[in-house]
Amino acid sequence: MTAAADLVLTNAEVHTLTEPDETAEALAVRDGRIVAVGSAFDVDHLAGVETRVRDCEGRVVLPGFVDAHTHLPMVGRRLVDADLSTADSPAEAVELLAARAAELEADEGPDREWVLGFGYDESAWDDDRYLTATDLDEVSADRPVAAIREDMHLASLDSVGLDRLRGEMPDADVRTRAGEPTGVVVEDALDALWDAVEPDRPAMRQAIHAATERATELGVVGVHDMVRRSEAPAVYRELDRVGELPIRVRLNYWSDHLDAVEELGLRTNHGSDRVRTGAIKTYTDGSIGGHTAKLSEPYADADSNGGNDGDGADSGGGDRGQWVVDPEELRALVTRADAADLQVAVHAIGDEAVRETLDALETADGARHRIEHAEVLTDDLVERIAESEVVASMQPNFLKWARADGLYATRLGEQRRLASNRFSDLLDAGADLAFGSDCMPLDPLFGIQQAATAPDERQRLSVTEALRAYTGGAAYAGFDEDRLGTVETGKLADLVVLDRSPWAVDPTAIADIDVRTTLVGGEVVFDRDGVR
Repeated sequence: MTAAADLVLTNAEVHTLTEPDETAEALAVRDGRIVAVGSAFDVDHLAGVETRVRDCEGRVVLPGFVDAHTHLPMVGRRLVDADLSTADSPAEAVELLAARAAELEADEGPDREWVLGFGYDESAWDDDRYLTATDLDEVSADRPVAAIREDMHLASLDSVGLDRLRGEMPDADVRTRAGEPTGVVVEDALDALWDAVEPDRPAMRQAIHAATERATELGVVGVHDMVRRSEAPAVYRELDRVGELPIRVRLNYWSDHLDAVEELGLRTNHGSDRVRTGAIKTYTDGSIGGHTAKLSEPYADADSNGGNDGDGADSGGGDRGQWVVDPEELRALVTRADAADLQVAVHAIGDEAVRETLDALETADGARHRIEHAEVLTDDLVERIAESEVVASMQPNFLKWARADGLYATRLGEQRRLASNRFSDLLDAGADLAFGSDCMPLDPLFGIQQAATAPDERQRLSVTEALRAYTGGAAYAGFDEDRLGTVETGKLADLVVLDRSPWAVDPTAIADIDVRTTLVGGEVVFDRDGVR
């Protein structure tokens, strides 16, 4: 006799997102795994006296979203500190920081000296320039102030913060005007800032709690979190141990943790059901927004923009960007990590950086290493990625910068704007494509909308293709394709219920669809109606 299910979802439009995508009316869950997918008549027979039966009222059920590249504590910190992503001008960003400074004055504490803001994007402002010390000096007379750009490759400091940290920053990564620091710092110069403002364990616990709550509201059931010099791994494991971690986490450790990872004997995929070791993460180049992504051809605004922090300012990155980790160092790192049975995830945005990354990864013996971002690709690089075993771990929400008159148009010019983020070309060539958010923003449906409405056919995906990249593709990037990513018998019951079908709405409205319910291991971790 077949045992009763723990949970039945019925009266639903279940999309398996298998190849091909199949639909069903219901599914059943037992011990955290899917045990049946089919018609309501067949699945309802598995409902026993103690089975929870949820009528989905015709709503769409999908595999839960897996964010293949994120910095989850930053989501929580935006919810605590100033969220500058809502600012539409330098003046408004300063106002938000000033409001945060006033909050700190009323709640003084040993870890509350810095006034912090996250997520500003000057490319969305009419006054298209970075914040400077002159701007931020208006926030506070005596507190250090830092505003971190959305890509986290550039930050702006006030005079107090800059004076405090300047001696720890490499000169090449401190932007200047007429020989004097402007307050804008990039790449390695941010290390001193991160060290100064890193949350202690209680503060990190608060940030992760807020971030995981937000993630489940968006239908995210798992993340690949990029962690560095942080209490986050300890907090994730603490929460997992006491059964309070609502999502699955893969820890991609920064390369400066490689000694410790090797000494502890950690290997990719080691861990528990909820927290596992992922990849060793490293950079090659910087970001397009910071003029530090490594390009084979100059930035379109290299001559006229001068670094984007004021007339006459030095860009610091050169007209083709800069190496953050040079190719020789990258090859040595890949060889070492690969020999230790560790996956490698390499940040490479510019085409020159992608080329060097492929050269390094193609010498490795291990499979399924990753290129993170790969925003600027040439035809030959698309083919090389497809012919390799490298996963293209990319961010569809970056297409918000590929619109006419957007960031890419300014930095890259029209031709490269339309040839950026070539998701369709990669899939057509046979590449493995995984989607994540990089927290810009943490919202899979926003990213899926961007991919489905991309301005160029080389970028544009069908709704099904975009959903697969955010489910099965991301699961594959984390060696989880046997557990996650599709709605099939035997898979973990990590699911999302959407209010409306992303296939049925206008593609420009996909981001407006509400997540109704999120389940992880068959347990409800978010419900818009508060039903558990």
